[in-house]
Amino acid sequence: MVRLGQHPAQGMFAAALLAPALLALAGCGHSAPPAKPLTEAQSAALTPADPHLAELYGASCKACHTVRASTAPLTGDRTLWDARWSKGPDALLASAIQGKGAMPAGGQCLACTPDDLKALIRFMAGREKE
Repeated sequence: MVRLGQHPAQGMFAAALLAPALLALAGCGHSAPPAKPLTEAQSAALTPADPHLAELYGASCKACHTVRASTAPLTGDRTLWDARWSKGPDALLASAIQGKGAMPAGGQCLACTPDDLKALIRFMAGREKE
């Protein structure tokens, strides 16, 4: 904005100086803190909010996804899930349905529908509230 008696070039110069600072401030407070690894105990303490999913999770997924030695990514540990999640929920669902590594087809959840598996994957990946 140019004030009376101010040369237009001065206003543009001031705006050019302020623009980078305003852009830097615009990003403040909006980025999520970096993910931190969870312990097995922290992972084991997590349970889906939905009672139906909690029952399925407890009967199948929890046995491996809370034990680091199983090589399954720990539930809620974004440091282990984020790279997998970047492949997309559909790729993760396909892995759960077909089985992957030591995980049997269906994730050892015979009662799980594809929608159940999607919700369980979202929960285990730490994205239940997204």
